[in-house]
Amino acid sequence: MSETTQDSKKANTKNLMGTNVPVSSSLDPAEEYKMNKKRRGLALIFNQESFDHAPVRRGTQFDCDNLKERLNQLSFEVKVYKDEGTKDVTDRIKDAASADHSDADCFLLVFLSHGEDNHVNTKDGKISIQDITALFKGDKCKSLIGKPKIFIIQACRGNQYDNPVTACAVDDDEVVVAAGTMQTLPAGADFIMCYSTAQGYYSMRQPQRGSWYIQDLCETLREHGDTLEFTDLLTLVNRKVSMRSVEGGDASGKKQMPCFASMLTKQVYFRPKK
Repeated sequence: MSETTQDSKKANTKNLMGTNVPVSSSLDPAEEYKMNKKRRGLALIFNQESFDHAPVRRGTQFDCDNLKERLNQLSFEVKVYKDEGTKDVTDRIKDAASADHSDADCFLLVFLSHGEDNHVNTKDGKISIQDITALFKGDKCKSLIGKPKIFIIQACRGNQYDNPVTACAVDDDEVVVAAGTMQTLPAGADFIMCYSTAQGYYSMRQPQRGSWYIQDLCETLREHGDTLEFTDLLTLVNRKVSMRSVEGGDASGKKQMPCFASMLTKQVYFRPKK
């Protein structure tokens, strides 16, 4: 086995990290994204209720109205689009990605639809979630570099039901520490993907109330949206949804587990705009 000297280790570290990169001990784990721009930012809601080749999503209007109210309260400029085809959806997203967000704190996009794997349905087809997010990466959308880009996906991601299990005693202490940022950032930094369910599973929706996830997300935003750090808020939503169970029918007792994937580099707070 080859050996590496201490000096060469230091040299390799220096070459990999660069000469002006701060060491991890200098990063503040409580550092927040700046939210002092003129606008909070644009929030797009794609509300897909009717489809050419899929069942009607009864209850989605409750989700849409609920989200619009909550996001308005957090000072977002909300634009809602309903039952649009792939071309129109793509054009709307491209327009948003090419817009000037220089005077905005962040950007948010919500997709309420059917879905499977890494796609969401439009009225006449489907669109890749990766294709949506790629348009907002830092090498394409310059005015959102270093700003949070939030994507909320309310859709099935497969055809499995999540089964209930009996919980054992666990340690309640958890610590979430956000990473700091450097002078330059990867093109994919500052994204957070919020999914109503884990990969491969159904997402539950009540025709008279809306989806489980959006119900609990909006309730939590109403109670804590302007005070709680966003990933902590999402974790609380995960807990709320995980406590629900299907009542009656073939899926009685089945569960749902939301999840989020964070590429954020700082903490996100939606404190009231001055």
